[in-house]
Amino acid sequence: MALVFTTDRELRFGDCDISGTAYFPAYVNILNGVNEEFWAHIGYPWHEIIWKERWGTPTVHLRCDFSKPSMFGETLTFHLGVIRLGRSSMTVRHKINCGGEQRWTSTQILAASDLDKHSSIPWPDAVRDTLQDWLTTQEELGF
Repeated sequence: MALVFTTDRELRFGDCDISGTAYFPAYVNILNGVNEEFWAHIGYPWHEIIWKERWGTPTVHLRCDFSKPSMFGETLTFHLGVIRLGRSSMTVRHKINCGGEQRWTSTQILAASDLDKHSSIPWPDAVRDTLQDWLTTQEELGF
């Protein structure tokens, strides 16, 4: 069975345009917060790896497909699955629903990066082991 990280986010006033529809740049910011929550959940909170260990996980590729608009006040459920793990990068698949209805999906590549040298690095061994536990296939995820 696939390991999937799930969390909810309510769309706030600042996430929406004047019509009350979620504004896509806010979606990217929310998605970043979901990633941050995932890393904390698996034992690597960003405030520790960034400030103490001096590595991070910048996005190097992002694809989003929007199915239906979401509105101010709705609660979105984010599902995150790790579908590929490389030497210094990982591919994450996101499915975002509201009330069981798919609103959008995203495929994202994150890279391990040395924050002082601004270059990619191999995943630290312990991080790789943890991510390996979360590795699944897109078929197993069902999205």
